[in-house]
Amino acid sequence: MKKIVLSIFLCLIVLLAACQTQETTKTGEIKVLKMGLIPADDAAEMLREYEPIKEYLSGELGIPVEIQVTSDYTAAIEAMRSKHIDMAWFGPFSYIIAANVAGAEAIANGVRRSDGKSDYHSIIVTRSDSGIETLDDLKGKSFAFVDPASTSGNLIPRKMLIENGIDPDKDFSMSYYAGTHNAVEYAVANGKVDAGADSDNSYDRMVKAGEVDPKINKIIYISESIPGSPIVVRGDLPAELKGKIKIALITMDQQTIHQVGGWGDIARYQQVSDSDYDIIRETAKTLGMDVTST
Repeated sequence: MKKIVLSIFLCLIVLLAACQTQETTKTGEIKVLKMGLIPADDAAEMLREYEPIKEYLSGELGIPVEIQVTSDYTAAIEAMRSKHIDMAWFGPFSYIIAANVAGAEAIANGVRRSDGKSDYHSIIVTRSDSGIETLDDLKGKSFAFVDPASTSGNLIPRKMLIENGIDPDKDFSMSYYAGTHNAVEYAVANGKVDAGADSDNSYDRMVKAGEVDPKINKIIYISESIPGSPIVVRGDLPAELKGKIKIALITMDQQTIHQVGGWGDIARYQQVSDSDYDIIRETAKTLGMDVTST
């Protein structure tokens, strides 16, 4: 009899714990905000650069914030889909994929200090001694893209190449995905590849940091304007929390903004909406690129 009573008691404890867990899920309570970063540099260096934003958001939101650097764009999207991250910084193309498959919601992007703009550009870079001066010179050469879900490192370069009579799948002697913007620049500088795609933001940041010599890696083509990379949250987060995150970003103090080097030389953050990235959807559709899966 005592064993039966004990068994019933243990079952009740398990059921109570399950109900509490389920209730937490139903209410959408977030005890720790998890933020994901797409790799652009060494993971340890990125975590160091983003420490100020971690501390700032923790203070503004009243909950701990954890930051993780994902292995690539797809990993970041999948992490949001599986609710392993609640917030992320995506490129425009990876954002529209994340919006479709992970319920991502764009809330803000950065406005540069230098010109008061939030847009950026894709660039084609080659070595100064490569003999490559125009896009037409790229035919028969080797080429590095960044990542399949990269805007400035894949989507827009493919559009530029096709518009200039170059088939990115047939006209290169070899092409591959380097994984990060930095890796493309290093591959070009070291002669591993004849040319590659990058963003002007990444290029300028690396030049400023002394990681790229503009006398060695030269830009031969610049794209039209691309809407700025959005900071996004999971759409199913509590509305109050999403509102707090948006306000925290838009009202961020200058000291914190200056300390966060990973997002570039930003003066402030502004509110954005999903429709701001319709131009990216249209471009992907024109190129026949799938935005419904990773």
